[in-house]
Amino acid sequence: MDPTPLRVAGAALRRLWAGPDYPAVRLPRRRWPRLAAVASTVGLLALVGLTLITAQFLLDSRKLPTATAWLIAFLTVAPLPLLLARPLWAWRIMFVGQLFGTFNRRPTDDWPWSPTQILIILGVLVVVASRVDRAVLAWIGLFSLLPVWIFVAPRNQVGICLLFVVLLILGDLIRRNVSTRRALAEQAERSELEQARRAVLEERTRIAREMHDVVAHHMSMIAVQAETAPYRLGEVPDPARDEFAAIAGSARAALTDMRRLLGVLRSDSEQARTDPQPDLADLPALVASAQRAGMAVTLDADVPTDLPAPVGLAAYRIVQEGLANAARHAAGAAVRVTVRADAGELAVRVVNDGTGAPGPDGRGGGHGLTGMRERAVALGGTLTAGVTDDGGYAVHARLPCDGEDITS
Repeated sequence: MDPTPLRVAGAALRRLWAGPDYPAVRLPRRRWPRLAAVASTVGLLALVGLTLITAQFLLDSRKLPTATAWLIAFLTVAPLPLLLARPLWAWRIMFVGQLFGTFNRRPTDDWPWSPTQILIILGVLVVVASRVDRAVLAWIGLFSLLPVWIFVAPRNQVGICLLFVVLLILGDLIRRNVSTRRALAEQAERSELEQARRAVLEERTRIAREMHDVVAHHMSMIAVQAETAPYRLGEVPDPARDEFAAIAGSARAALTDMRRLLGVLRSDSEQARTDPQPDLADLPALVASAQRAGMAVTLDADVPTDLPAPVGLAAYRIVQEGLANAARHAAGAAVRVTVRADAGELAVRVVNDGTGAPGPDGRGGGHGLTGMRERAVALGGTLTAGVTDDGGYAVHARLPCDGEDITS
């Protein structure tokens, strides 16, 4: 015989009578403080009224002493305020009241409890069944049925037992439904967090790949130029020749390390990208493409032609994402793209006037701003984004273009 069910049943029995109670249900008092205060006052008055009704019933029909009637009335009503905070204690007090509530009953009575006590017993069973584990619930059902078989008239025993069982099953179904919904909500939250984390990682990986393609080209040029320099310069002293060789070796070693990094970033199934990366020279084509799609875009660009390739790529991607966000969140708005080089920095600004409406994909929740900010920070720059005074939206990036932050 498997001892596991016996251990589970024994542990459930110990918890029922002497174990820790279940966590309390937290009510949203801070959200509706006035309603909570009114509900507390009404609940207190209801408890006092139920106690008076039960005590009066026992005094009139059972002819009990006043102190005994009030004690049984208190045991009858006491479980109610404990249902949400201490469900096991609520049932324990209810069970004691269920036993003592039959005190001095008449043999001809079909029901050994007062009408108030019957309603409270039924309510406690449903609420407690919706809070406790199934093993504990089985013991609660067994102990709650004992007074029925002892004190209830034989012709009513089967009906009352079936009613108790149905209420316990109903409470258990409520508990399972609440647990399932809570688990689904937690799973959905974890999925959203995982999707957000994955989107950020994918954007970072894409940026790293593009940076690799750009920097690898320049490192290759450095290695080639360092190797051919002695032949192009003619007579070169040996120390200088050795220095050129060292530069070429360092450049090729850096290329090898970058290829290893790229091998980690790229999946096995993805083909290597060989297309040239865009830069600021491709901005007019990008704006023209947006205009053909129906956007009212104007471009004001005045930048030097010798801009570092990583800066040009980052600026292009920021403008590309800014136009995509404008189309997504402010469809029909006029968009102005400004690119200026000043004091060793490249200023990129994408602004819409706020007259548009959200497009079909304007629900939000993407990671475009995160990707743009990471591109700017990777180059030692900054990016700010926010609502303008006229209700539009502006993205402003400043990227160093003097080469110091890019090569460091």
